[in-house]
Amino acid sequence: MPAPAPPRREPRWFRGALFVACCLPLVYAAAAMASDLLRGTRFLNSNPIKEGEHLLGDCTLRFLVLTMMVRPLRELLGWNWLGKYRRTLGLFAFASLVMHWLTYALLDVQLDWGELKKDLALRPYIMIGMAGLLLMLPLALTSSAAAIRRLGGARWRRLHRLVYVICVLGVIHYWMSVKADLSGPLSYALVFGLLFAYRVVTWWRRRGVAAAVAAVSPGAS
Repeated sequence: MPAPAPPRREPRWFRGALFVACCLPLVYAAAAMASDLLRGTRFLNSNPIKEGEHLLGDCTLRFLVLTMMVRPLRELLGWNWLGKYRRTLGLFAFASLVMHWLTYALLDVQLDWGELKKDLALRPYIMIGMAGLLLMLPLALTSSAAAIRRLGGARWRRLHRLVYVICVLGVIHYWMSVKADLSGPLSYALVFGLLFAYRVVTWWRRRGVAAAVAAVSPGAS
């Protein structure tokens, strides 16, 4: 387990800067698609719907990475105040995933259920993406402090471990959706792998420390 860094104070500007930085890519994606479709601009090249889908999908994975980075940053840099923004980042990941799905459903297949069924049969990665969305829904609905109190800390933490599954599904969805260039999904797989490995290592070390403490305690046999 890494030695805890001395705690540091939260910069006064951080809350507002984080909110603006998280909103900007989502607002840009929506505004660019609207402008390209309604005014004939080329912010998203010749296929704004597909480009908008890809942009929002990439935003989802980036927000998931940032959410997973909160814990190591807290422990390694002493940014304990960052913990309160983990749920904020998770909600932005959910918002971008919902926008990604709505772009596909409303603009791409235009709620044509026949076309949707055809896509699901020919492109199984769409079902994987939908599974990720469904798994993220209970996490978004239980992101409030009131939900944590109702569930209890232990049950809430167990539920929110679904984020690991969601990250894996997101990478698989991305990998299956690309034609040739696998650099994007492989990069995300590497980043998530490192973040998962950090959690495994810290859990294992904490377990070892707890076992050592129990062995030397007065009541140990």
